[in-house]
Amino acid sequence: MSGTPAARRAIARTGLDSADYRRHWLHGPERLWAEKNCYIDIWIELLHALELEPLAMLAFTVGIDFEGDQWTFFKPPHADLKRLYGIDVQELYVWRPLLDHALEHLAGGKFISTEADAFWLPDTAGTDYRRQHVKTTIVIGAIDLEAQRLSYFHNGGYFRLDGEDFVNTFGLGAVRDAADLPLFAELVRCDRLKRIPVEALRRASFGLLREHVAWLPAANPIHRFRQRLDADLPLMLEQGLPYFHAWVFGTLRQLGAASELSALYLRWLGPEFVTDLESAADAFTQISTTCKALIMKIARCVSGRRPLDAAANFEEMGAAWERASSGLSAIR
Repeated sequence: MSGTPAARRAIARTGLDSADYRRHWLHGPERLWAEKNCYIDIWIELLHALELEPLAMLAFTVGIDFEGDQWTFFKPPHADLKRLYGIDVQELYVWRPLLDHALEHLAGGKFISTEADAFWLPDTAGTDYRRQHVKTTIVIGAIDLEAQRLSYFHNGGYFRLDGEDFVNTFGLGAVRDAADLPLFAELVRCDRLKRIPVEALRRASFGLLREHVAWLPAANPIHRFRQRLDADLPLMLEQGLPYFHAWVFGTLRQLGAASELSALYLRWLGPEFVTDLESAADAFTQISTTCKALIMKIARCVSGRRPLDAAANFEEMGAAWERASSGLSAIR
């Protein structure tokens, strides 16, 4: 670690280099959902970079629910991160320019998680970069103020930006309007990291799973989701593909990505802890693959204004959710 509060350069952890960084296999091309949501993605990669096992934190994914106009935007609970890895996450009070906070805290070995505008993030080239302003979350790992360079975790990797992207990410030189609110940011303290042997880590993770299973939806949420799709479809047909893509991100992508992670987590945990492991994991995989198929089916409906027949897909997902729930309920 290097730097002081007045430093021009700071790095939270030595040895991290975006040029040769290898992402975790949870973000590999073989995954159904290479990217999940911005918050879980940064935690997968940050834990991986710290040489910790990201799968251990995924117990919480089994308890997502349909919230009415979206599925749970699933995030690892901070209490789970502390219990499994000794990582403490606290809100950063942004009373100075974010860059000043970042230089100071990175120099002290802390990472900073912060909201950012994907318009200035080069790793989103082909989607948001220099195309549209979209809020996302990054983790700042290193800053070189002289070179105007930032290294950051985002989506499925560790990346670098510089120049104009650096200036705009931190709002340098911008005239701040009194109505502008500071970006939400968090301090990630890693000075008390715990490296638990894998079998003990599985036991600790299973303890968390038992807690999260207690929060499984009381009734099958797939049925409520189906009703909401029927209500939302006319608006998608009216508004077109931009509205559809936003709808998909909050619904099918969250359900599909969380379900894939649940399946992979249960298989990592192993049959020692979950008796009906294969049945529950297979059920979550079924939900995930059906979500993928539904995205294509609804997209064709919206773009071509064709009738939508999704009854069989929802029957499959509803039955799969019942199997997964039944298998997990046995461990309460």
